[in-house]
This record gives sequence, structure tokens and C-alpha cells, in this order.
Amino acid sequence: MAGIISISRTGLEGRRKRLRQRRQMRVIQSIWRTLAISGLASSLLWTAIQPIWVLRDPHEIMISGNQLLSDEAIQSLLMRSYPQSLWRIEPSEIAQSLKQQPAIAQATVTRRLFPPGLIVQIKERVPVAISINKSFRALAPMPQDQRKSGTNSKKVTVGLLDASGVWMPLEKYTLLNPTVQLPSLKVIGFPEQYRPYWAQLYQALSQSSVKVMEIDWQDPTNLILKTELGKVLIGTPSSQLSEQIRVMAQLRHLPTKLNPSQIEYIDLKNPEYPLVQMNQKKQQINSQTP
Repeated sequence: MAGIISISRTGLEGRRKRLRQRRQMRVIQSIWRTLAISGLASSLLWTAIQPIWVLRDPHEIMISGNQLLSDEAIQSLLMRSYPQSLWRIEPSEIAQSLKQQPAIAQATVTRRLFPPGLIVQIKERVPVAISINKSFRALAPMPQDQRKSGTNSKKVTVGLLDASGVWMPLEKYTLLNPTVQLPSLKVIGFPEQYRPYWAQLYQALSQSSVKVMEIDWQDPTNLILKTELGKVLIGTPSSQLSEQIRVMAQLRHLPTKLNPSQIEYIDLKNPEYPLVQMNQKKQQINSQTP
């Protein structure tokens, strides 16, 4: 029995020794792991604060997606001073500020590490029409002898429209792109009134073979188009807009059959029965006129 007890004690001592050695190895491994991670973090921090990770001029910003706006115009919207630490720049904030510009619909900004810089991708708003909004404003009271005509003055606001109906201030747009070629199509009226129908109308007009120079939308119940055929009455905008523009295209040869100077207007309020007003007399025109 004494021998058995002696062997058991020896085995227990050996087991305890092995357990202590394992614990010591785990402690040493933990210390080395901590030192390695700390060293790596310190190295990354040291690398990050080096002068190489600094934007020194706008040419280190790569811009893509712009066709109307120049690189210089977009760079002027990003940062006002250099140098700038690459790690202190917030790409999401820059992208948000770009999207607030009337000429920019979408913007994405990311950091570029090698070589250090920024990557800016944008989607522009392309103006397709000039928006002219004529409204009246009250004048300040004046002496009776200084009043010339009434107490109201007409205020004209000019902007630009894209294909989806987004309104852009003309002054701000041309400030970014002074050489922009303005569209020839004009729209007169309140954008808030015609915006629900603008995308549908513009899509139909852009596919039409009849040139339209002006859209008079001052009266929301009486849409008028000034075209190469003359004045075309559309009436209240509705789901028939596309059909009305299609019928207008079918009448493109009308000036060869009638004297254009005698055409007062073309009435397409009912596209199934288009009418022409000439010399105070309405004449019905076959909608299938070649």
C-alpha cells in the first residue's frame, strides 16, 4: 500500500508541473500576441501620420462621370485649402455636399491609398429646357404722383429643367459651367403645376419628328405648344399626352397642303378628331394624314 501511495504522489507532482508549464506558455504567448498587435497598430498609426498620406493639390483627386462640368469646377466644390490629411477627410460628407449642387444628381467619394488621393464619381443633371416662371409681386407703396401703372410688378425667374423635371437655378448652373450650351426648348409656367406631367411630355416630344420651340403652361388647363407647324392646343394635361404628340407628328406634312400663314392653331384636345383653325373657320383633319 505504501508503494502505491508513493507512485500516486509522484504522478500528481508530475501532472502539476506540466500544468504549471502550460500556464506559463499560455501567459508568454499572450504577452507576445499583445506585443505583436501593439507593434502592428503602432506601425499602422506611424504610417498613417506620415506626410505621404496628405492631399497636396486638387490633381490628386480623380474625377469620372462628368461630361458637362469640368474637373476644375468639381474640384472647386470639394476642398478650399491644401494640404489635407487623407484620414481626416470624410468621403460621405463630401458626397452629400456634391449632391446638393443643382448640376449633380448622384455622387460617390472614396479614398485611394496607392497613390494617396480621392476617387469621385458623379452623375450630372443634363438640362433639356429653359424654365421661365412669370409671377407678380407687390410693390412698396409709393406716392400717387410716382405711380405709373398699378401696384404690381412682374417678376421673371429663369432656371433649367432636366428630363425628370428637376428645376435648377440658371445662375448657379452657369456659374459652375460658364460655357454650357443652353437648350433651345423653353417652358413658361409654374414648375410646381406641370412637374407631374413633365417627364411624360418631354419623353414624347423627344421622340417626335415635329420640332417644338416653346411650351406655354401658364394656364394648367390649356397647354399650348409652339411648333414648326404653328400653335398646337393640347388642353388639360392627361394620360392622352403621348397620343396627342403622336397625332401631331402625323400632321407634320400639313404645311404642304395648307398655307402655313393662314393656320391660326391646331386643336388636339381630342386626338381622335384634330381640328385646324384657319380664317375663323375650323376644318377637321384626318388624324391619319401622311
